[in-house]
Amino acid sequence: MQAQMLAPAAVLIAWSLVMMVWMAATRLPAMKAKIGPMGNAKPGGRGQDLEGVLDDKVNWKGHNYAHLMEQPTLFYAASLIVALLGAAAGDVLAAWIYVVLRVVHSIWQATVNVVSVRFLLFLASSIALIWLAYRALSLTLFPDLVAA
Repeated sequence: MQAQMLAPAAVLIAWSLVMMVWMAATRLPAMKAKIGPMGNAKPGGRGQDLEGVLDDKVNWKGHNYAHLMEQPTLFYAASLIVALLGAAAGDVLAAWIYVVLRVVHSIWQATVNVVSVRFLLFLASSIALIWLAYRALSLTLFPDLVAA
C-alpha cells in the first residue's frame, strides 16, 4: 500500500512543476513587454513586486504556484508518515481527493479565479488533508490502537 499512498504525492509534485512552467511561460513574456529584458529587473526583486505591474491574469499563475509551495507541504509529510506506518484504502482515497481538488483549484485560480469557488475547493481539499493529518497522528501516537 506504500506505493499507492505515495503516488498522489508524486502526482502533486509533477503538477507543481507544470504550474511553475505555466507561470514562467506567461510571466516572462509579460515582464519583457512591461519592464524590458530581465536584466532591467530590480536587484533582489520578488514575484510580489509584479503586483500592479503585470496583468492580474498573469499574476494568478504565480499566486497559485506559491500556494502549491504552502499547504501541500503538510500533505507531503502526512502522506509519507501514513505510507511508512500503514496506509489504509481510505487514506489513499483521501490523498487522491486532495490532489484532484488541488489540481482543479490550480486550474480555477489560474484561469477564472472567482474567490468564492476557489475557497470551496480549498476547503474541500483541506478536509481531505485533515483526515490525513488525523491518520498520521493516530499511527504515530497510538500505533497499537490503530488498525491500518
